[in-house]
Amino acid sequence: MSKKILDPLKPIVALCKRRGFIYPGSEIYGGFANTYSYGPYGVELKRNIQNLWWKTFVQSRTDIVGLDGPILLHPKTWEASGHLSGFSDVLIDCKTCKARIRADHLIEQKLNMDVEGKSPEEITAIIQENKLTCPKCGEHNFTDARHFNLMFSTQMSKTNENEADVAYLRPETAQAIFLDYKNVVDTTRVKLPFGIAQIGKAFRNEITPGNFVFRLIEFEQMEIEYFIREEEWENSFESWLEEMKKWCSLIGLKKAKTQVKEHAKEKLSHYSKRTVDIVYDFPFGVNELYGLAYRTDFDLSRHSEESGHPLYWHDLEKKEKFIPHVIEPTFGVDRTILALLCDAFEEETLESGETRNVLHFDPKIAPIKVAIFPLMKKPELTAKAKELFQEVLPYFAAEYDETGAIGKRYRRQDELGTPFCVTIDYDTLEDNTVTLRERDSMKQIRIPIKDVKRTLLEKI
Repeated sequence: MSKKILDPLKPIVALCKRRGFIYPGSEIYGGFANTYSYGPYGVELKRNIQNLWWKTFVQSRTDIVGLDGPILLHPKTWEASGHLSGFSDVLIDCKTCKARIRADHLIEQKLNMDVEGKSPEEITAIIQENKLTCPKCGEHNFTDARHFNLMFSTQMSKTNENEADVAYLRPETAQAIFLDYKNVVDTTRVKLPFGIAQIGKAFRNEITPGNFVFRLIEFEQMEIEYFIREEEWENSFESWLEEMKKWCSLIGLKKAKTQVKEHAKEKLSHYSKRTVDIVYDFPFGVNELYGLAYRTDFDLSRHSEESGHPLYWHDLEKKEKFIPHVIEPTFGVDRTILALLCDAFEEETLESGETRNVLHFDPKIAPIKVAIFPLMKKPELTAKAKELFQEVLPYFAAEYDETGAIGKRYRRQDELGTPFCVTIDYDTLEDNTVTLRERDSMKQIRIPIKDVKRTLLEKI
């Protein structure tokens, strides 16, 4: 990743490593490009987001059910869906520095030219005629352009002669839902319109991944396939767009940093009749955060044809039989986390001249909700603090800390995004009150120790 891309994210990347949110993958072996581990606080943030999403879109609705489909699907799935023939980018390699480059991005950046739909031969000619140079080393020394399929393939042992020995890691979670559409209809009491939701991994062999966890080769999606009658698609599409906007507000993203971007008709995916993105103003530029697509009946129709199993909806009351159309709202987990980190991060200069790093997470998604401190590491104070810690632990993700000066402990929790800290001091031993500190304002109030749990339940 170039310095130009890294610099805007450098403080956030450093905080994530220092405080255990996100680690570089396989670091002890020198790293493995564009792979990351979510550390102890990062995994809590991630689970809070996923659990809130599941509660919002599955558990709190009567028209959506859940699914957890496999990563490996029958190879014919990707033939039917069009991924084998159409899921590719145009790639060139620099012969001098060995950099692998997306040709369309190079042409767009250098010439401000859209090459959508052009063949690899036409793209090669454009690069040659304009003497375009490598963004890494500055040389004009490229291979010819060629298509590069973004799916990871893996070898499988065949159990019979009719099975292919090549399978693919899924590049999207949607197809697992389409393959189990009939099972869900047959085994539940869903009524049209209804949705099937899934949270899961997807894999894309991206030519130019980067910008921290923005574009990964292994990523996670929160996705819904919402099945409707064709004539309902416009109303359903607008309704889902509003639901996605509400989600952005629910998790605490600043409204001023998000907007809706319509895909031009000539740039729509092969399965889509309309697609819009919710984009976010990241430090490295405005980029896609979420996507909403009207997939028509493309997927169910293709799988019906290729599998020989008709995937109809039977309306017994109206005596109708048809293949439903689909609205697809997609939420990237990793991009959500990056947007929240960017949105919440602040290097704040205090009146004292001191600088503090703080993550202004909404309490609903903060990894730790409350930290409990004894003012000093004295037996009478630590005993009282541990007693309170055990009392709140069943209700909140809490942390106990008795090491170091109280100011440093506050700063550590500020960097973790912990909304509240409770300190046990010598006054506590006298009057059973404690200090409750609020992260964003840093204001402190005294409250009875017996009211700590109730107060936090009201605020979180």
